[in-house]
Amino acid sequence: MAGRRLTEEEQDALDALGDLPDDRIDTTDVPEVRDFSHAIRGALYRPIKQQLTLKLDADLVDWFKRHQIDGRSATEKGYQTRLNLALRLYVQQHDPEFGLSLTPTRDAVAGTSGRR
Repeated sequence: MAGRRLTEEEQDALDALGDLPDDRIDTTDVPEVRDFSHAIRGALYRPIKQQLTLKLDADLVDWFKRHQIDGRSATEKGYQTRLNLALRLYVQQHDPEFGLSLTPTRDAVAGTSGRR
């Protein structure tokens, strides 16, 4: 249903549910989750990215295309993500204050388009 606007009736129903106090919401049909062992922290987190042009040594790029980091796929697809992860790990090792928050502030990525 992505991309479809809610009808006025649907929006009214959601608004009415939003106004209900928590103790009046019927959750008897919702199973209780007790096992979070397969949960992935930050799975929905999407950092603000900044597109740029960067010249790197060809052998370095080739290495990232062929190798995996942190259990990520070693296929060519995703090598830029692996480069980003390697840079992030390096900075975190050299600056304990860096990355204390999962979400970077807009000030930290000044000059971006603001897209997520």
